[in-house]
Amino acid sequence: MTAETPLLFTSSYSNNGGACVEVATNLAAPHGIVPVRDSKDVAGPVLTVPAAAFRTFVAGVRTGDLGAV
Repeated sequence: MTAETPLLFTSSYSNNGGACVEVATNLAAPHGIVPVRDSKDVAGPVLTVPAAAFRTFVAGVRTGDLGAV
């Protein structure tokens, strides 16, 4: 991770049911990464995703193109 602090937040679409992730988009432009973590475990590990991959994921969620799991 970089020396810059990720500013993690939970989506405004979250219903606060505890099954959420937090993301830090402030590092996308300067470092090309988006840190992601489980909102229930704020002291737990942070997954660092390439910004381009995260944009593709979000676009797929918005359009419903991710398919059934």
